[in-house]
Amino acid sequence: MLITETPARLLLCSVHWVLTSVIQTNFWPVLFLIMPLVTAELVKKRSEHNEGEISTLEELSLHQEDIEKIENLQNWCRELRILLLQSNLISKLENLNKMKRLEYLNLALNNIERIENLERCESLEKLDLTLNFIGELTSVASLISNVHLHTLHLTGNPCAEFSGYRDYVVATLPQLQVLDSEPILRSDRIKAIQNYHKTSELIIRQQDQYAAKRAAQKQEHHEKKLNSCEIRHYDDPEEMKKYWDEVCDNSPETRIEMASLSRKQKAYDRHQKGENEYGEQKRPVKLFKDDGQPLSVNEPRVPFTLSENDTNNCLVLTIEVYRHLDISHIDANVEPSYVRVTIKGKIFQIVLPEAVHPDKSTAQRSQTTGHLVISMPMVKEVKCTDKSLSKTEKTSKTSLLPSGTNSKREYLEIGRGETSMDFSRIGEMLPKQMTGSCLLDGVNKVRQIHEKPVSDLFQENTEVPPLE
Repeated sequence: MLITETPARLLLCSVHWVLTSVIQTNFWPVLFLIMPLVTAELVKKRSEHNEGEISTLEELSLHQEDIEKIENLQNWCRELRILLLQSNLISKLENLNKMKRLEYLNLALNNIERIENLERCESLEKLDLTLNFIGELTSVASLISNVHLHTLHLTGNPCAEFSGYRDYVVATLPQLQVLDSEPILRSDRIKAIQNYHKTSELIIRQQDQYAAKRAAQKQEHHEKKLNSCEIRHYDDPEEMKKYWDEVCDNSPETRIEMASLSRKQKAYDRHQKGENEYGEQKRPVKLFKDDGQPLSVNEPRVPFTLSENDTNNCLVLTIEVYRHLDISHIDANVEPSYVRVTIKGKIFQIVLPEAVHPDKSTAQRSQTTGHLVISMPMVKEVKCTDKSLSKTEKTSKTSLLPSGTNSKREYLEIGRGETSMDFSRIGEMLPKQMTGSCLLDGVNKVRQIHEKPVSDLFQENTEVPPLE
């Protein structure tokens, strides 16, 4: 009877607690608060060092995200070499068997109780399971097939308190070189192998004792949760202080409960202060002036360019949105005098220099860069000048000049001037009798050229041939 009524009673208590909390505190976000998941958006956010490319990612850090389950990573990030998942709420090692290149896995400060499902991580060299709840020490034998594993950390786990713990691990994993930051000497390994049978029997007995203790701990926590339907008032400092000062056992269930309550309290505090999830104060975005004129706003802070295409008589707006951002997170709206684009709830608005046709505008997404390109035909037609206009077209353009503008053409005079020279009559211009050489200056005057007299100091050298 108790088994059949327990789920219904738990569900009733949970619904009663949530609805009462929402009604009394007027805090609706608590109704939709769920545990964080490993989403593509989260992975892309943590892969900025790789330009958002998750398929070629070699290192990924997802620490302190309150993740409860490892999922999707082996399908999205098969090239991972380093995976950091410390300080989460992960309770089971799973969904890692496709990561053939994984070399370092950090799962410290989680809720793991058993070592498993790492056999196919062929390149694994270092495994950190510090401060978990591993009590089944015999599960360490699942790491025998990881031949490259040389470093293992199990400090802070219940199994690390077992008598003969180190000797058992050293004898079980012959490839191991460092255990809990201490190197394994050859003499230690020989001694551990010699006492392996005796040590293993001792470990199994202690392991069974811990398993019984753990089962009682789970039952106690289950009954406590079943009989406790009290409402948490996040705005009551005394009640919250009483909860945090209460002495409780160290168990995965307690850690999950504390993380959940802490997250709800922080969300409530942010809601009361009007802050977003990053602790930033929410400020109302002003999109229009008091007289109704639109304003330019770039709330998501994305780079953009606005250019004019004279050939198609349109304005082209290019917004460099995130390459891997899903199209469902983008909403574009074109108005005659401005364009508004909503990117993941953040508004981008720009005032246009010319009026456009909203019904003729188009929006496209680049397949290579992911940029959003919006083409908007202008209402005002702009005539482009062509260098190859005909003579009649050029003449007709002069008639469009406003009155009073001098449209008379000016010609370059190339007739005979006073200083011009007619080379066809050059014979008539020269004197009929001209002795020696002569030069013509710029005014058609003949100037006689006289030879310079020979200097008295000149000495003629007969060996030098004469100038011709």
